Amino acid sequence: MKPALALGLCFVLPLLAGAESKRLQNGKPDFSGRYDISSLTPFQRPKALADRVFLTEEEVLRMVDRAAASRHAQSQPSDPDRAAPAVGGNVGAYNDFWFEWGSQGFAIDGKYRTSILTEPRNGRMPALTEAGVARRAGAPRFAWQNVGEAWWLETGDAPYDGPENMVLGVRCLYQPTASIPIRPLPYNNMKVITHTEEAVMINIEWMHWTRVVRMNGVHKPSHIRSLSGDSIGRWSQDTLIVDTTNFLESPGVPRPGYRVEERFTPIRGGLLYRFRVEDPDYSAPYAGELVWPLVTARSFEYACHEGNYAMGNTLRGARLLESEWRALGDGR
Repeated sequence: MKPALALGLCFVLPLLAGAESKRLQNGKPDFSGRYDISSLTPFQRPKALADRVFLTEEEVLRMVDRAAASRHAQSQPSDPDRAAPAVGGNVGAYNDFWFEWGSQGFAIDGKYRTSILTEPRNGRMPALTEAGVARRAGAPRFAWQNVGEAWWLETGDAPYDGPENMVLGVRCLYQPTASIPIRPLPYNNMKVITHTEEAVMINIEWMHWTRVVRMNGVHKPSHIRSLSGDSIGRWSQDTLIVDTTNFLESPGVPRPGYRVEERFTPIRGGLLYRFRVEDPDYSAPYAGELVWPLVTARSFEYACHEGNYAMGNTLRGARLLESEWRALGDGR
């Protein structure tokens, strides 16, 4: 049997709602366990698929084949004698050996999804509002947006004065797209749930961030905020519904109007995870669902600061660009 076909058959294993699960003393499901949500299923539906919600088995096999071939090609050792990138060019990232894209997608009730997003119906993110466009236009330029000169000396910005000026991800503090709503990303896709009758704790491998869901409580006052918000859980039969509000955009900066509802339902071999997001940056809510397979693998410590050459080299590069800028002076 060809390797790709074996992967494809693994992809189509049925994951059906209503499976038996461990129970807490109060009779509700106990979701405690480790889950790896790596998946080839894209977050947004490819435009070429238009309104198609499902893939055929042949399309699944082709997707798995393409992914395996791409991983093999992109995992080859980098040439140590390669030239430096062009000034202001893309410096690239790790080679594919370090990523965890997954080797399969997921099926729900035996049907293979074209995207994680289910709302809007086209499986793609809604349009930005004027507020969303304005907020992105005012966002600081990130460390990897290198234009080859110290533009901040002219604008008065301070993006590279020190570690505290950089975005939370670069500072190894928080990764919002990994934390809520939860979605597959290039790596660090392990989630560990510890469940009691009073609280559900979800450890997010990327940035070793632990979310705490308080059961049957009320939200804290709106001025008490967190990067991953304030989460309250309740049961609807065997489905855990988590409502989260009171978000911060960044330390000390509120994110008003942002709200996330998540639903965790036991299925054979894991959980069905659904989410719905209300975000003033977008013209409509968006929602999606994916499978969380139970695994025996364990999370590794996300030791982001250890060997974080990017932070130091970014600041060293900024100092070099500043010295070149000053040397040019009025001759620029």
